[in-house]
Amino acid sequence: MKTKIVKLYLRTGIGTGFLSAVADRFGFWPREISAWGNWHSFLEYTQLINPLVPAPLIPALEVIATLAEIVFGLCLITGFRTELMAKLSGYLMLIFALAFAFSIGIKRAFDFSVFAAFALSVMKEKYLELDQLLLKKGKM
Repeated sequence: MKTKIVKLYLRTGIGTGFLSAVADRFGFWPREISAWGNWHSFLEYTQLINPLVPAPLIPALEVIATLAEIVFGLCLITGFRTELMAKLSGYLMLIFALAFAFSIGIKRAFDFSVFAAFALSVMKEKYLELDQLLLKKGKM
């Protein structure tokens, strides 16, 4: 039972972390607690942490990252394809962490739950996951 609770906690924590970051860049968090507060500030920050990426590609990079965070966040919270989404989340966060490490320093890179996402990806037991329902109906 403890493993199930840990898996639920990891899914919820990582998923809500992604969705919270997306909400921040769309201005849904109060200004005094937000990291960016709007899309334009997020664009500037993305350029800062990706100095090797040509400026015209930054908006596309932002959209791809935002869409990935929305999809991964929702899938992890609902438990849809949990292991795959956790692994992909780990890779995405690893990319974020490396961008931070090489642009503004190693401390910020440690703020990402890269290892938590990879740990979640190897937890096979299902608990309160959409995958359980789909397996019962033979859709997976």
